[in-house]
Amino acid sequence: MLIVLSPAKTMDFESAVAVKMPALSKSDQKPALIKHSVELAQLLKTQTPDDLRRMMGISEALAELNHARFQDWESPHPSNGSKEALFAFQGDVYQGLNADSFTPKQLEVAQNQIRILSGLYGVLRPLDRILPYRLEMGTSLANAHGKDLYAFWGNAITQELAKQMEINQSRFLLNLASHEYFRSVKRAQLPAPVVAPAFKENKNGKYKIISFFAKKARGTMAAWVIRNRVRTLDKLTQFAEDDYRYDADSSTDKVPVFLRG
Repeated sequence: MLIVLSPAKTMDFESAVAVKMPALSKSDQKPALIKHSVELAQLLKTQTPDDLRRMMGISEALAELNHARFQDWESPHPSNGSKEALFAFQGDVYQGLNADSFTPKQLEVAQNQIRILSGLYGVLRPLDRILPYRLEMGTSLANAHGKDLYAFWGNAITQELAKQMEINQSRFLLNLASHEYFRSVKRAQLPAPVVAPAFKENKNGKYKIISFFAKKARGTMAAWVIRNRVRTLDKLTQFAEDDYRYDADSSTDKVPVFLRG
């Protein structure tokens, strides 16, 4: 299968990667859609800090920071200042993923099986090197292709995912990304079905999706799939990390439900 994840707003470019990395060439760490990223970065360089503040709904300080980041953005990325995406992104999903515990072989499997959707990079492999940025997929940014990033990316993200699904002979795409990011994917153009698990918590006797826990569970499931080389939906329903359990009664083939509590 192929797994898709969302990126994270929180990033860490200061800490060194603490795990042993597999041997990789520069092409093994170059984002597949970098030409699109260059076009987008050139547009973002023309935005003032005030433009970014309004467009992204962020503070003045964050707008200044990201303005400086876009001014310094260059391709090819320099080794100094760039970092592997899997270790650069922080936040709830990546806490659950806990990539620092991966072996070099598991990182190789992740490089083949995981794709991270990105407003700036489109699609990232886990070990693709990236520069610091902030650009959510839902951002309204007028560009030559339309009014927002969904128009900018068009079919490019879907085509890249479809290509990898065919290489992997994926029986399905495991969607562990948020709605905002997966909106950039055109399901009908994928070569296999999409499976999107739901993670629910018992709150006052009723099961509900609670964002923080659901995000972390997505990362935990992605790591579990990599470690256990999961390939089928039947095997996926055996996921039982962090006290979750598969609930057949409320599940469908496309939305397996996992309950806790």
